[in-house]
Amino acid sequence: MTDRQREFIDDLNIIEDPQERLTIVVDRARRHPALLDTLRTDAHRVPGCISQVWLVSEFRDGHCHFRCDADGPLVKGLVALLCDFYSAATPAEIRAADSDPLTELGLLRNLSPTRQNGLAAVRAAIRTFAQDHAAT
Repeated sequence: MTDRQREFIDDLNIIEDPQERLTIVVDRARRHPALLDTLRTDAHRVPGCISQVWLVSEFRDGHCHFRCDADGPLVKGLVALLCDFYSAATPAEIRAADSDPLTELGLLRNLSPTRQNGLAAVRAAIRTFAQDHAAT
């Protein structure tokens, strides 16, 4: 985990109550701009998610950048957290990340298995993108 990623986790872990932490994550996502309709396509849709989730991945200056949107505020909050956590990291940093920010923050505990599977699909898409750009 990079120093930036560790700080990201530490800043949210200051909030002791996981439910309050989740509320803050959802509120933060509301400030993320929605994806344009031209990006809300099947090409950007993450398979394996029950909710509709779109992930736009870009590789610039040796770093991966991620933007997202979802059809529900809770899912958008959790996916936006993943995008914020992994954005600006190099492919090698993403591939080497052995921890899951959602687990470290205790945000998966009260989610249904289908939601957890959907979030795992988003993490897998991010890791695949990093893998595809590892030699770039």
